[in-house]
Amino acid sequence: MSDYRLGIDLGGTKIEIAALDSKGDILLRHREANPGTYDALLVKIAEMVQFARAKTSPVATVGIGIPGAIDARTRCVKNANATWLNGKPFGDDLERALGCAVRVENDANCFALSEAIDGAAKGRKIVFGVILGSGVGGGIVVNNEPLTGLHHIAGEWGHIPLPWVRAEEFPMPKCFCGNEGCIERFLCGSALAELWKGPGERSTHGIEVAAEQGDAAALKALDIYTERLGRACALVVNMLDPDAIVLGGGVSNLEGLYPRVREVMTRYAITPECNTELLKNMHGDSSGVRGAAWLWG
Repeated sequence: MSDYRLGIDLGGTKIEIAALDSKGDILLRHREANPGTYDALLVKIAEMVQFARAKTSPVATVGIGIPGAIDARTRCVKNANATWLNGKPFGDDLERALGCAVRVENDANCFALSEAIDGAAKGRKIVFGVILGSGVGGGIVVNNEPLTGLHHIAGEWGHIPLPWVRAEEFPMPKCFCGNEGCIERFLCGSALAELWKGPGERSTHGIEVAAEQGDAAALKALDIYTERLGRACALVVNMLDPDAIVLGGGVSNLEGLYPRVREVMTRYAITPECNTELLKNMHGDSSGVRGAAWLWG
């Protein structure tokens, strides 16, 4: 295997590529706009890989994280929020475009893998990675390998109903997946913003400062959010019993969440002592490309 690994993070508006050496050091990072159409995307990724290989090695391995999953039966993309990817044999088409093997994985699994291999959860056996951003994603890593499952949906924590639901949380909000009451609808960044400032809000910027200054709405929003996040994390503990849960995405930058969420998580976990660590990610925005690169081990 090459000493160089290329990781690609496919986002809704941008594509990022990074090259890692065998020690995990990033040698280059480069971003391009996502062209937004399938054929143009394949061309753009091929150009970016050619650029990165020219700077590293012509046989550098290629891994890519996508906002969806590859169906094991059809080999086509499913569950992608970039809906024009759904139904496309993306992995196969990309291999033809590049002329080499490509490993494609869900972006939340890439995040979890990055943090498990050399990030916040390094050395832990079972790691659950959470992305709390515009949506809510989850990924499972066991012994530094992604656990994807029969249907490639393992870790889809965002589309499980919020557990231990309370009367005031009814009626359940509808989710884009077609169900009601999904964790994503309660824990995405905009959900916290709306708890703070009302319907239609999208930004949580400044909420911790506002709470520290006594803003009643900010304090109440954070109280509700941390209680819900703690319950959702306890669900993970009761089902998966991980060594660590690592938080990523914009909401993970709220430092005050960690001790409060851990207290709630411990209360709902069905064990006398809950030793699962609740950790902030180490690699931040780099986790997506790093995890994609580490798909080749």
